[in-house]
Amino acid sequence: MELFRPQRAIYKIGPMSNGLTDGDSDLLRLISRGDEAAFLVFYRRYQGPVYRFALQMSGKPEIAEEVTQDVFMVVMGSSSKYDPRRGSAVAYLYGVARNFVLRRLEQERPYVTALDDPESEYASALADDRNVLADLTRNERIESLRKAVLALPPAYREVVVLCDLHELDYAEAAAALKCAIGTIRSRLHRARALLTEKMRAEERCTV
Repeated sequence: MELFRPQRAIYKIGPMSNGLTDGDSDLLRLISRGDEAAFLVFYRRYQGPVYRFALQMSGKPEIAEEVTQDVFMVVMGSSSKYDPRRGSAVAYLYGVARNFVLRRLEQERPYVTALDDPESEYASALADDRNVLADLTRNERIESLRKAVLALPPAYREVVVLCDLHELDYAEAAAALKCAIGTIRSRLHRARALLTEKMRAEERCTV
């Protein structure tokens, strides 16, 4: 079931005109003018990544669904505020999603300790880079890493999710989180160290 349905009374269906491409910045500009076709293209392009980001940050599908809907409501109503000089459209979108996720996490403390999402690309990639996981089965690595990521403080969790899972570069992550690139580097370094420490501790417990 689709998470969000645009309001047809507000948006006019029609082809994207004036020779514009379907680049993200162009789509946001068209959306700000009430172009429903542009909104649908943008929504279909980013609904999945926004949902996964919210799920990986919260561990709860219901939070991820609500955050996704809230994010695209903002896109529909406030896309004119997007300034490409301040970062990519992707960074803008993740920044909006991050604000909603943190707000929900504040409301739902303590944080959840297990992920429900079956996505495993990030867990597998990170696990392959960690020698301490060599003796664990693939499924055990994935589950252990999901728990470890969700156990991180939000400031560390969000850089891991953005940079390691969603593969944003440092500049895009910095734009999304509104901080310096050096801050992203230092948080990511610390987050990876914490993850390795947690995985080593779990490995010792299973021996």
